[in-house]
Amino acid sequence: METYANILLIVLPSFMVLILIEILYGIWKKNLTYNLMDTISSLSSGTTNMIQDLLGIGFVIISYPFILKNISIIKLEESIGLYIIALICLDFASYWNHRLSHSINVFWNRHVIHHSSEEFNLACALRQSISRKILGFGAFFLIPAALLGVPQKIIIILAPLHLFGQFWYHTRHVGKLGWLEYIFVTPSQHRVHHAINPEYVDKNLSAIFCIWDRLFGTFQEELDHVPCVYGTLKPVKTWNPFIINFQHIWNLAKDAWRTKKWSDKFKLWLMPTGWRPKDVSKEFPLVTIQNVYEQKKYAPTYTPLLKIIAVFQFICLNIFIYVFLASFGELNLSSQFSFGILIFTTIFGFTSIMDGHNWAYHFELFRGFLGLIIVCYPFELSLWHINPSFAVFLMFYFIATFITTFWMYQSIPKRLLSS
Repeated sequence: METYANILLIVLPSFMVLILIEILYGIWKKNLTYNLMDTISSLSSGTTNMIQDLLGIGFVIISYPFILKNISIIKLEESIGLYIIALICLDFASYWNHRLSHSINVFWNRHVIHHSSEEFNLACALRQSISRKILGFGAFFLIPAALLGVPQKIIIILAPLHLFGQFWYHTRHVGKLGWLEYIFVTPSQHRVHHAINPEYVDKNLSAIFCIWDRLFGTFQEELDHVPCVYGTLKPVKTWNPFIINFQHIWNLAKDAWRTKKWSDKFKLWLMPTGWRPKDVSKEFPLVTIQNVYEQKKYAPTYTPLLKIIAVFQFICLNIFIYVFLASFGELNLSSQFSFGILIFTTIFGFTSIMDGHNWAYHFELFRGFLGLIIVCYPFELSLWHINPSFAVFLMFYFIATFITTFWMYQSIPKRLLSS
């Protein structure tokens, strides 16, 4: 994990620079595809996913080493060809894992956050799920790689590269790319995938090679006369990555509890995405977009002060992340989890405030007060002994959080929808 942390120290700033370039290009072209809170929500979502990876939070139901050990038929010699075969196998697995998430109710919860933005830009690429890793079974789709005896170390090397390779095509500023459209997933194809137009829903599920969509009947070209509308058909209406991650499964659980038909209590989990028991959908309707061209985006009203506070919290969050990654190898397990809690609660708190929830102010006041106590309490081996400069920064951060939250209490964002 220390190696992964070091890689992230390089990759994350690179992503941020590319996002900034896209923002500046959009401003120059008078076609800005970003808004402040949506971007912060996307980048915060990426942070939750990254921290979960580093802390190893989750339970693996079936692992690749287990499959490899039990079903491998041949063992290929390590070569460039083996890496190419492994990449193709990994991409094949990604396609079917992705298709499962779009096809079955319970598995949609593992992927909905990636589609939750009503914008489409490079920041959206970082909207990655934490719920999909709570129960890990993706290795099941790597059976072809295991049959060929692809070593685990090659999968470990290629997996993050395969994920990072999906970043670049989350943009509206690149048109169709000619013959490349027949080999690779392109921005045009992925715009279709994120769109909620009836013509586009559940299409273009490939990650790197678009051959899988063409082979298995899920390919759809971007049509000039059908402009893409982004988001989900059941809008999430929140900036909070944790709420987005578990909102769908919470709704499924409520439907299972409320439906009177016992068979529906069980089958709704494995029914196609969006299916609900008739009695529940009638008595407890969920807001669903009927006409995508009349979509009203989630857009609470913010004062300049609230925007400044959101940016302040986001900047502090990135400082926490940098310190965490830079010192990851020196931290014991307890300190790593303490950092994880700091980062998770920071994201949960300020995104909930920007959603306009009354309870979020009490949460943030409590977080600021408790944080001050933890930082200032004279433990035998406190942060003041380990990293005094970071301790000073944290002290001022929690003071600022407490004061600004108290100050904002009378100016809750209005939870309004605007076009």
